[in-house]
Amino acid sequence: MVKVRSRPVVKEAQRWNGENVGEVLAFLGRNDEPAGYWNSETGLHIFTLEGEMHASPGDWIVKGVSGEFYPVKPDIFAKTYELWNGDE
Repeated sequence: MVKVRSRPVVKEAQRWNGENVGEVLAFLGRNDEPAGYWNSETGLHIFTLEGEMHASPGDWIVKGVSGEFYPVKPDIFAKTYELWNGDE
């Protein structure tokens, strides 16, 4: 066994507040399906490499290193990411 550490990678993210659907869809690079879509009954759905995932208000949508998108719950986001100001 070996121990490994994740490489420091800067990613882009957009927080969904339940009302900024246009901003999130623009972040996804789409204004229509299939990158993401809004359904007023079930919330925001993101098509990821692992299949369709649901995002609730307050979740972050993160763009991965290969250009893929996925939702991240706020508590996991806080443990995994920190805001980057471009210095480093």
